[in-house]
Amino acid sequence: MGKEYLGEFEELVLLITALMKDRAYGLAICDEIMSQTDRKVTIGAVHATVARLEKKGYVETYMSEATNERGGRRKRMVRITAVGKAALVKARDAKVKLWTQIPDLSIDNL
Repeated sequence: MGKEYLGEFEELVLLITALMKDRAYGLAICDEIMSQTDRKVTIGAVHATVARLEKKGYVETYMSEATNERGGRRKRMVRITAVGKAALVKARDAKVKLWTQIPDLSIDNL
């Protein structure tokens, strides 16, 4: 397998998953992305992205305990892995490296 790169939406899902810690699951991730970014997101896009991230080893999923509020159903919870954390750090560092090369960080002057 070659190098794995993070897409922009994958990075958002990973960041929100890291932020939410043990409260991250599909709908909650979707709601938090919309809340934090004012961006419309579908649950299908989140589920597909979580599946891709899991295949890359950046997240792992597990089933929660059943709850009465969900009629006895369980949630598929998401947590970031050490590999996922390393991917986020790498993505952040690459962006910071580029931003610091712009003499005046005001992109209005570009």
